[in-house]
Amino acid sequence: MTTRVPQENRRRRPTRSGVLLSQDLIVETALRLIGEHGPEALSVRRLGSALGCDPSALYRYFRNTDDLLLAVADRIIGDAMEGFTPGPDWVASLREMALRVRAGYLAHPRAAAMASYRVTRRENEFRAVETGVGLLLSAGFAPDRAVRLYLAFIDTVLSHAAMDAACLALPPQQREADQQAWTEVYQAADPETYPALSTARGELHAMAESSFEEAVDLLLAALAARAPGGQD
Repeated sequence: MTTRVPQENRRRRPTRSGVLLSQDLIVETALRLIGEHGPEALSVRRLGSALGCDPSALYRYFRNTDDLLLAVADRIIGDAMEGFTPGPDWVASLREMALRVRAGYLAHPRAAAMASYRVTRRENEFRAVETGVGLLLSAGFAPDRAVRLYLAFIDTVLSHAAMDAACLALPPQQREADQQAWTEVYQAADPETYPALSTARGELHAMAESSFEEAVDLLLAALAARAPGGQD
């Protein structure tokens, strides 16, 4: 898909099916197609077919497929953060942000794998970063520390959320096989070769679960301990 600059005046025109094209409709359709068919579905040909329009019409709304991918990533952020208002407890607010991000990724696991490491440069991401950095500033961190610590926080959240989403996107047989490995294969490990695994044999089933909330809580506890202003 070549790069073209969208027209400033994007007139909404009906598709062959009579549906009016818009950025929102294109993004929603892209999310659906990625969810059904995987990353390869993000093409103007498939989108044009799904929308009932000439593929070239999409250039009026997005410069190229990467521009559309960034819009998809920003939509996931926006959906996840919709209705969120930080409370007086900055730690609790950051925790809720983390849970919302994970929920957003799990709602679109195939798209999350494409979007988690991109910088959208769009409104929803701006608002999320503004909120996160603002919460750390309210905790008493200096601006340079607030930015670096927010980066550590959001990278941890995005990494774990993307991994959970990738697991959810696996074919059921692969997902079940990976889960059974911890309840069968690892529990049968030779105790002389793997004494630690043998000692923890009865608890290894937990390795099949997500560590997201525990990782976030550990990070938030470390942030709270370092906060100059303490935790409200």
